Amino acid sequence: MNTLITRPEIAIEDFLPIFVESSLVLIFGVAYAGVITLSKMGYFSSKWSILGYIFWIIQTYLLYDFAMLIQSNHFTMKVLMVTMVIYLFIPHLYFQLVSESESRYEKDNEEEEELKTK
Repeated sequence: MNTLITRPEIAIEDFLPIFVESSLVLIFGVAYAGVITLSKMGYFSSKWSILGYIFWIIQTYLLYDFAMLIQSNHFTMKVLMVTMVIYLFIPHLYFQLVSESESRYEKDNEEEEELKTK
């Protein structure tokens, strides 16, 4: 026997707030990743990373509120919040991987230049 998942319908007056909040989740997510990555790369001062974390907090709140508006179940809410905690570390991981690869290729380039000069 197939079980059918029934979802409550979204009220028409909730459509605009849902659309706006889901758009803001994306905007603050990009702003968080951009500010953190650029501050780690040295384009911004490290003081700007505080603003990035504020963007992450706002994004997490908006995602929680969005999930409440669309009446998500408890499991989905937990998955979304765990995802947001993981997303907190993604720009740091990206910067670490980029800096490791740059240092590896710089060493290779230095060795090639030394061999060419000999």
